[in-house]
Amino acid sequence: MDKDKIDKKDHILDVAERVFADKGFDGASTRLISGEAGVNMAMLNYYFGSKEGLFLAVFQRKIASFQDILHNLGNDESITAWSKIEQYIEIYGDKVVSNNCFQKLLYQEMSMNRSNDLSVKLRDMLLKNVAELSKILKDGIAAGEFKNDIDIAMVIATLYGTKNYIINTPMMSSPLLGYDIHDEVAIETKLKPQIKSYMKNLLKAYLHK
Repeated sequence: MDKDKIDKKDHILDVAERVFADKGFDGASTRLISGEAGVNMAMLNYYFGSKEGLFLAVFQRKIASFQDILHNLGNDESITAWSKIEQYIEIYGDKVVSNNCFQKLLYQEMSMNRSNDLSVKLRDMLLKNVAELSKILKDGIAAGEFKNDIDIAMVIATLYGTKNYIINTPMMSSPLLGYDIHDEVAIETKLKPQIKSYMKNLLKAYLHK
């Protein structure tokens, strides 16, 4: 695919991400997205096929690069399992702890708890990331680096759940933390370092023998 086509697809996906975040999947329409992107419906349908295809493409673009990074990290035999966890937390903090359209969209869709084909496909994308973290934890147990009785599911829930609580309940988290978690400067200079430091200290104490 030539560069112009790639740029056009990325532009459509940028617009779709914002519209889906504002309207939700049900409230958004391909006609609205095509209009805001300045492209005709034929082009949008050619690239993505349907609203569902466009929605999944928004997620796939964001999640795929993260999956590749995590997969390479999990298969790096030159570092310890704990070093992998530390790097995972750094990557997670930099890429996931944010208040952008995609994170808003992700939370909206996951909180709907729908069981349709679209939600299942989205869940399966996200579970690939969960599987990479689970593999690192299991490898740490097998190597004798981590305790045998760690609760892998709860470790993962703690990591993801802490971020979700802070980002998605700002009326609670902002006064709790003492700064506005919607402020981009505060997110970069305070929230990300705070979550990273907390998670490393918490998981180090829980995981190690």
